[in-house]
Amino acid sequence: MGVGHSSLSSSVDSLCITAFKPQPKTRALYNPNPSPLFPTHKHPPFAGLKFATFNSGRVAGEMEIQKGIAALQKPIVDFHGIDEDLIQKMVYDALVWTSLHGLVVGDRNVQRSGKLPGVGMVHAPIALLPTLFPESHWKQACELAPIFNELVDRVSLDGKFLQQSLARTKKVDAFTSRLLDIHSKMLEMNKKEEIRLGLHRSDYMLDEKTKLLLQIELNTISSSFAGLGCLVTDLHRMLLNDYGANLGLDSGRIPGNTATLQFSEAMAKAWTEYNNPRAVVIVVVQTEERNMYDQHWLCTVLKERYNVRSIRKTLAEIDSEGQLLPDGTLLVDGQTIAVVYFRAGYAPTDYPSESEWRARLLMEQSSAIKCPSISYHLAGTKKIQQELAKPNVLERFLENKEDIAKLRKCFAGLWSLVDSDITKKAIDEPELFVMKPQREGGGNNIYGDDVKETLLRLQKEGSEEDAAYILMQRIFPAVSPTFLIRDGICHKDHAISELGVYGAYLRNKEKVIMNDQCGYLMRTKVSSSNEGGVAAGFAVLDSIYLT
Repeated sequence: MGVGHSSLSSSVDSLCITAFKPQPKTRALYNPNPSPLFPTHKHPPFAGLKFATFNSGRVAGEMEIQKGIAALQKPIVDFHGIDEDLIQKMVYDALVWTSLHGLVVGDRNVQRSGKLPGVGMVHAPIALLPTLFPESHWKQACELAPIFNELVDRVSLDGKFLQQSLARTKKVDAFTSRLLDIHSKMLEMNKKEEIRLGLHRSDYMLDEKTKLLLQIELNTISSSFAGLGCLVTDLHRMLLNDYGANLGLDSGRIPGNTATLQFSEAMAKAWTEYNNPRAVVIVVVQTEERNMYDQHWLCTVLKERYNVRSIRKTLAEIDSEGQLLPDGTLLVDGQTIAVVYFRAGYAPTDYPSESEWRARLLMEQSSAIKCPSISYHLAGTKKIQQELAKPNVLERFLENKEDIAKLRKCFAGLWSLVDSDITKKAIDEPELFVMKPQREGGGNNIYGDDVKETLLRLQKEGSEEDAAYILMQRIFPAVSPTFLIRDGICHKDHAISELGVYGAYLRNKEKVIMNDQCGYLMRTKVSSSNEGGVAAGFAVLDSIYLT
């Protein structure tokens, strides 16, 4: 249950799937045409479009890629046979649609694009066509969402479990230690979060060898892309309505996506439970946020559909402008806060000074509804994910045996580094494992030979630093061809995908007001990096096509 973000960071500079990290290229495995994929014929109004193709590199070894490609069933769409003129038309239409419908992010080349709305906008990185996904696994992921919602709530109420499970981690991880200190203070105050709001996203990959849907992590803080993800679904439906007959695809096979509406509904219902019509929702944001439009979509629906106002503040601004009244009411800039919605605060870099930590403590001490509370935040750490995977631990929090079985079925292998047998296996076969620290935001996991080197270093030092990590089974999803668009350029390559399913949970004391699956997010990433690094870490927003 990774905090904040899954393998795909909400930072649009680092859209990458880290559960299947590319390794350095050794030789080309896929080069359908050494010349440009799309000839530069004059096809107004498409002549200005740019296209590129990449030579695929080695990912987890040549055998893994070849097995993945060979294992694919005959695709519904022959990506190699699609007419190039048709592709150019689809790309042009997609770029127009994204511009008109707000499927945009801040342009990393424009200095103020992360601070001022409307300045330096560019279309979000997207897949041109939806990714094929088995309907049975889609239904499985949807059924899991309410169960995980309930599990997070139950775990959050067990302060002793959270503190004990993270005790060793606290000794070696300063960030987790500070979060636990805040949690301890809330326990000492006997602070009760009677109204609890969770907006989660559980991320999965479909393992090619076992055909199992395996969970990568469960995000309990700042579950991003609920706003933009819905738009990608709408974009793909539009493209298939216009071009589906040419491709043999039916837009009706793309499942509906209501993440924006349902996340906004959950926040509106929480605002209603707070029962102060003059109160507002505060969105806690980073000082620079190129993914601000994903956030603005939620707040726009909140205002237009439910007449609930929101304000945006950084942690430093909350420290400067915040005030806690004797009755627990939180005021920021003179406004009463009903709901605190965190889109920052999940990484050490969000706390550059004591000011930010004071703001976090102030909000936790208040009667405002936190999304998430400190206990929900901790319930989403990787160490807790690993603890919950141990035998008989789920039974501590859930009674329904069928629900427990469903959760266990999606758990990948998860281990503590104190397990000497699994540590030895990871040293001998590091390519089968991912080493995860208690960090979020992408780019923090350890793969391949680095796993072996890190484990040997930790053993040699004999310190307790091993408590900062867990080991996870490495998931190898199927590789499939796709078209990826970024900065107006279309790339064709083999790719892997990760499915995120959103969930919303709202409870007031004993009354569960909302416990729903709330749409989805598909991320797709090239399965290899080219030698020049152009495609390294290149990932895009996607949708799914049920098969």
